[in-house]
Amino acid sequence: MTETSSTRAADGADSADRADRADRADRADRADSEEQEAPPSRLRRLMRYLPLIAPVLLWAVPCWVLLYTGQHWPLPVTVTGTALFALGLVGMPLALVHGHGRRQRDRAAILGDTLLGGVWVLFTWSVLLGVLLRLGLSLAGAGDGQDRARTVTWAVLGITAVLLAWGYAEARRVPRVRRLDVQLPRLGAGLDGTRVVLITDTHYGPLDRARWSARVCETVNTLEADLVCHTGDIADGTAERRRAQAAPLGTVQATHGRVYVTGNHEYYSEAQGWVDLMDELGWEPLRNRHLLLEHGGDALVVAGVDDVTAESSGLAGHRAHLPGALHGADPDLPVLLLAHQPQFVDRAAAHGVDLQLSGHTHGGQIWPFHHLVRLDQPALAGLSRHGTRTLLYTSRGTGFWGPPFRVFAPSEITLLVLRSPQRSTRSTTTS
Repeated sequence: MTETSSTRAADGADSADRADRADRADRADRADSEEQEAPPSRLRRLMRYLPLIAPVLLWAVPCWVLLYTGQHWPLPVTVTGTALFALGLVGMPLALVHGHGRRQRDRAAILGDTLLGGVWVLFTWSVLLGVLLRLGLSLAGAGDGQDRARTVTWAVLGITAVLLAWGYAEARRVPRVRRLDVQLPRLGAGLDGTRVVLITDTHYGPLDRARWSARVCETVNTLEADLVCHTGDIADGTAERRRAQAAPLGTVQATHGRVYVTGNHEYYSEAQGWVDLMDELGWEPLRNRHLLLEHGGDALVVAGVDDVTAESSGLAGHRAHLPGALHGADPDLPVLLLAHQPQFVDRAAAHGVDLQLSGHTHGGQIWPFHHLVRLDQPALAGLSRHGTRTLLYTSRGTGFWGPPFRVFAPSEITLLVLRSPQRSTRSTTTS
């Protein structure tokens, strides 16, 4: 009689657990369908107007702060400075259109991207020092109005030059390795210590970085990874144009596999070509599907989805579909999910994913752009928890997009060591 009661209780608990998982999946599926009808985020609404107002603000504000707020520069200085700002205001958009539009001219892209990064830093510090430093000098009674205005100008120019030089070096160097242990409650003891290396947002582009790419891959190979993941935004440009820069990815080594999912930038540059090239280089494209990583009698589901922008690209079969990625997987196994954008974590949490790996944010790339990224994404960088089970790791990215600068947002190659609580408990008991 005791055995019968226990069996019934176990069956009831198992049925309740299956019902709970089914309910979570159903809610997630509804969220998938409703997302297409959801209103655009604040950042996306703002982005509609940025192409019109941003260039004017970026160039006009520094021009005013540095030349026309009491400096009383000699006329040739004022005229020359104003002409340079006007040239930048006209030249930057033209270079960006020629570089990133239909013509895809790399030299124009390099010029436009560099001007964009430079003027963003100049704008930021013109605003900050134009207010704070001027206020501080006034309160301290330092000099007259002209002296304070000229001090602000030289301070802005000096800080801008230093940050751009440092930011360029940060962007072009091989990223430092960031290591962290991640405990997954459902991970079996046989997989304790599994080494997962994450690279993302390499953004091979107009600046030839074939040598940089090779050195990144050499660094990855020193980490003795069980699994290497690339979570998208491989390049800006088609696979045919950027093949030489991407080719070193074929040298990456891992004991259990190399997996890849698309990012939004693939969908600007013939995404299927990148899927095919990564397959050719020996990487496993996880397009709404999964594979198993097995060791020591335990297993981990490694799943991947296309980027959330895939469906709007018009490419047949491309969309972010988590139910498809998990179809056929044992629901009792832990799940590692690759999804390019952190915002996908809501769907991941609804499906009970244990760990999602993402990129996309670049950690903001050039401060204070960080604050705008936070309007669009639930995480900027690092490890965060979402819901009762799901962890999200957001990488700051391995490369850089557009402007060849990284300011207060260093790039990274990430080594995540997966930890099992069962193994930790057993080790503690033994000791």
